[in-house]
Amino acid sequence: MHVLGIDIGGSGIKGAPVDVGTGELAGERYRITTPHPPTPDNVADVVAQLVRHFEWDGRVGVTFPGVVNHGVIGTAANLAPAFVGVDAHALFAKATGRPATVLNDADAAGVAEMRFGAGRGRPGTVLLLTFGTGIGSALFVDGTLVPNTEFGHLEIDGHDAEKHASAAARERDDQDWSHWAHHHVRPYLNHVVALLSPELVIIGGGVSKKADRFLPELAEVHTELRPAELRNEAGIVGAALAAGTH
Repeated sequence: MHVLGIDIGGSGIKGAPVDVGTGELAGERYRITTPHPPTPDNVADVVAQLVRHFEWDGRVGVTFPGVVNHGVIGTAANLAPAFVGVDAHALFAKATGRPATVLNDADAAGVAEMRFGAGRGRPGTVLLLTFGTGIGSALFVDGTLVPNTEFGHLEIDGHDAEKHASAAARERDDQDWSHWAHHHVRPYLNHVVALLSPELVIIGGGVSKKADRFLPELAEVHTELRPAELRNEAGIVGAALAAGTH
């Protein structure tokens, strides 16, 4: 079965049809820059554009970069504050004319990695972290998701961790991969590992395809680290999986 997955991010909104049996994209990914201002109506318009691009007439899975409880947005750190309290299921269903399932973006990526990627078959405590515009997190205990953890907002040195350890922060401050990993990502990971004692941490988001540039700087982190196998497509796959189970 194929389901359209759409991944909303702070810089881009991308989608593709997904074979939910294999986790593979069933068509070429299509991306549109996140609108500014990123209000609910503007973002919904882009989601509708993606649905039209693929001429899609079935269910749609959509990720959101913030807390999502039963389809209602709880936080929107990297999009417009007006999203808070919005029924995203209803918003995107109305915009697209298709049944829509909405979940946290990192949770979606984590579900995909646990089903088809680096976390496949792994028991115990597994944490996926996505490094992008912010830092998303997905926590699993024996394969079961603990939703909406938002560990990117843990306080490190008086600031949200993502303010200095996200991929966007690396680019903003013009840091090389080694400096960013050693001075910002490593302290953050050490903090998270001390809190949660995960047996595996999966590094996702766009940086996963550059893992060889920074993972060597993280050797002192006391747990297993692996790059996401689905890389930056994990959110799309996870969104489709969520919609496919409804």
